[in-house]
Amino acid sequence: MNASKTYGIDISFEELKLPLFHDVLVLAKNAVQGKLGLGRSLDLLAPGVFQSIDTEVESERIEAVFINRKLLTKIPVEHLMRVLQRHVFEYVGEGELIQVDMKVRISMHNINE
Repeated sequence: MNASKTYGIDISFEELKLPLFHDVLVLAKNAVQGKLGLGRSLDLLAPGVFQSIDTEVESERIEAVFINRKLLTKIPVEHLMRVLQRHVFEYVGEGELIQVDMKVRISMHNINE
């Protein structure tokens, strides 16, 4: 008996977006990458793009935060860290690397020259 065979192939693809295009990377404690490893990787892929912020004082679960320097031209690091602490850090699990995209809108009203 000759059985006929059919094959099906499903394929999908999308543009690869490396961490360099994100605004903030939050590294939890016990992550595989580690603070130094991730820092070196980011420096190789995008030299000078990210600034590393130690967070051991601010959060016991977060080892480091890497912030895109372009974002820091718009928002002071202290303010940004308060926002992350209030709205992001509590959702980061042990060992995770979380990417955070932020949309910053600056509005100015009643400007007099």
